[in-house]
Amino acid sequence: MLDFMVYNNIEEIIKKGDKMVEGKNEGVFIGEITHFFPHVSAAVVKVESPIKIGDQIKIVAANGDQFEQEISSIQIDKKEIEEASVGDEIGLKVDQKVHQGMKVYKI
Repeated sequence: MLDFMVYNNIEEIIKKGDKMVEGKNEGVFIGEITHFFPHVSAAVVKVESPIKIGDQIKIVAANGDQFEQEISSIQIDKKEIEEASVGDEIGLKVDQKVHQGMKVYKI
């Protein structure tokens, strides 16, 4: 009886897990854009996965609009850095206009 209950619970977890990963795999989640400075074309991102100059990223809006680019500039407190670590709040040079809430992925 216990084996049957464990098996059913595992099957239910697998079904729920499958639903969680349905859809496109965008890449490694870097963070969400919290602000955009149009005069310098820079987005503020709270980093949740490390990134560095030269990485390829994808920026995705809630409506599905997206674009890809290579990271050419990362700043913290107006100072250029080569790599950003988890927890850093960075300025990221972007090639297109972005807005708060867009998601950034490393691809």
